[in-house]
Amino acid sequence: MPLDQYQRNIDYVRISLTDACNLRCVYCMPEHMAFRRPAELLTDAELCRLITIFARLGFRKIRLTGGEPTLRPGLVNLVRHAASQPGIRQVGLTTNGLMLDQLAQPLFDAGLTSVNVSLDTLDPARFRALTRWGNVRDVLEGLKAAATTGLRLKLNAVPIRGVNDTGDAVALARLTLEHDWQVRFIEVMPFANNADFQTGHILREAELRARLESELGPLEPLHEGQLDGEARMFRLPGARGAVGFISPVTSPFCAACNRVRLTADGRLRLCLLRDDEGDLRELLRDGATNHEVETTLATLIHRKPWGHGLARDVIPATRGMSEIGG
Repeated sequence: MPLDQYQRNIDYVRISLTDACNLRCVYCMPEHMAFRRPAELLTDAELCRLITIFARLGFRKIRLTGGEPTLRPGLVNLVRHAASQPGIRQVGLTTNGLMLDQLAQPLFDAGLTSVNVSLDTLDPARFRALTRWGNVRDVLEGLKAAATTGLRLKLNAVPIRGVNDTGDAVALARLTLEHDWQVRFIEVMPFANNADFQTGHILREAELRARLESELGPLEPLHEGQLDGEARMFRLPGARGAVGFISPVTSPFCAACNRVRLTADGRLRLCLLRDDEGDLRELLRDGATNHEVETTLATLIHRKPWGHGLARDVIPATRGMSEIGG
């Protein structure tokens, strides 16, 4: 598998299938967002070719993201292709869940192993305010459908100070008492198109943990306090599932980072919170051989930076979160 300049094994790629979304979450994008033209996006054939090359290079995990990946017509076939590649052990999906009631079973049958559902509140009115026009009942139906298939389920919530930082987080954490799910709280991160809102509404992990423990009891550390991917995991008393905290702002986990991101328009992004990218789309469309693509990938991965620069007020400026793929 490829190594970066710091000798980290890079074996996990997050592939954005589209920058478009059927919601407009306030911390993610402006309400009137312009998305890329279809010709700018990687085709299904180009995606399949790159997935095969990633697998041959030694990548072991693929996660399909967006925007909202369920808007991609060829999603099920892309999952099937990824799951069929030798060496690929996990194929995951990150989604807002609105279409999971229709897609959970076909995706599972195609080889999907896990699904992460973005859900910031269980309150219908607050959900609509956060997403600008969504209905939380649609997400809950999607969760129910995914749970019946055997897919591993994680819920991703972004607590926003003054918006959904009190009862909402408690209600979401309480889901782990009855369900074998992970509920993970992600610190809001600043990006170009929404940085002012994001930096002014960060709720730090220590404060959120204190609030949860005051309502639900002590959080017992899991995995001896070691990271599970990018999350630090805990269990509430008597819970079937687990509560996690992903805190890139206050507790960066850059030393353990093993991932790169492929944007929907074909750029390999080396760090979520840095603007350094390499253009793979034009390489493919200029007729590069598989060997040339592999060599370019290995060269790009080697220059992956140690970590982000938020502590020095270095905020990614070229893309918003929906354009990167999370």
